[in-house]
Amino acid sequence: MSNTEIARKVVILGSGPAGLTAAIYASRAQLEPIVIEGPQPGGQLTITTDVENYPGFASGIMGPELMNQFRAQAERFGTEFLNTWIDKVDLSQRPFTLYGKASQDSEEITTVIKAETLIISTGASAKWLSIPGEEPVPEGLGGNGVSACATCDGFFFRGKPVVIVGGGDTAMEEAMFLTRFASKVTLMHRREEFRASKIMQERVLNHEKIDIMWNTEVREILGTKEEGVTGVKIFNNKSNEESIFPTNGVFIAIGHKPNTELFAGVLDMDEVGYLKTEGRTMKTNVEGVFACGDAQDSYYRQAITAAGSGCMAAIDAERFLVEHTEAEKVTATNW
Repeated sequence: MSNTEIARKVVILGSGPAGLTAAIYASRAQLEPIVIEGPQPGGQLTITTDVENYPGFASGIMGPELMNQFRAQAERFGTEFLNTWIDKVDLSQRPFTLYGKASQDSEEITTVIKAETLIISTGASAKWLSIPGEEPVPEGLGGNGVSACATCDGFFFRGKPVVIVGGGDTAMEEAMFLTRFASKVTLMHRREEFRASKIMQERVLNHEKIDIMWNTEVREILGTKEEGVTGVKIFNNKSNEESIFPTNGVFIAIGHKPNTELFAGVLDMDEVGYLKTEGRTMKTNVEGVFACGDAQDSYYRQAITAAGSGCMAAIDAERFLVEHTEAEKVTATNW
């Protein structure tokens, strides 16, 4: 079977807030971008329920609907979309080459994409416990009482008891944030000591609204679609006792993993895998390749900041293309 070959000035990997904002800006600049949607079209907001902190929606908006509006706006200006699994990339020369398969499990390359510029907005995935009840709705309670982002969802638990799972700085920060809303925050950690920084530990250990449960593993999240979360099944790995702990919310705070494995050894990354960019720009260490959103931002990880960085990446790509087109014209004339 012959491969489908596609060539574009701008190719965008990822279709969350960063990727779709980049698409809006690139398509309005008449760069005719194509968005590779990836395994989760729309990104993490598609498994979020109410979004109340995105500007412009006074009454809030459902996560999937917000991403539908992003996509419709990008389509309005001519953005194309392609659903394929990118198996490998060649960034050794421009145009860059991306190789796509029908699915992650497929072995056959079905699509070859040539890109004058590449915008990487592949996002980051929250690390989960892989336990029953954690799955996104409707299969589980993810987005209906289970979250990996206190900043995003803490408001919905005003006056309610919540559980947070983790032992690093992220868990400490999330726990402190949740004290603004929850009636009680119970921090469950599978070990006898935290790995978080000392100052963060002190803040948590001294906070009157935070209880600590050491040597505690969350085995299952309990509840119903109608009621949301009602409790968690926990296991004390020191006493070997199992019990039910009532709660109305569960926040998993065991870290995030950027979806950047595809670029390991080629693009500069930090020790976790977040792509490094140059100064205030979205430029990577490879000319013509730009990174934005949660694949690049390990600090804020919000929809609005991802969208802003997507805008920046598209503008950077546009300027790069203009500069290189002019340079190529000068070279051709001199020759």
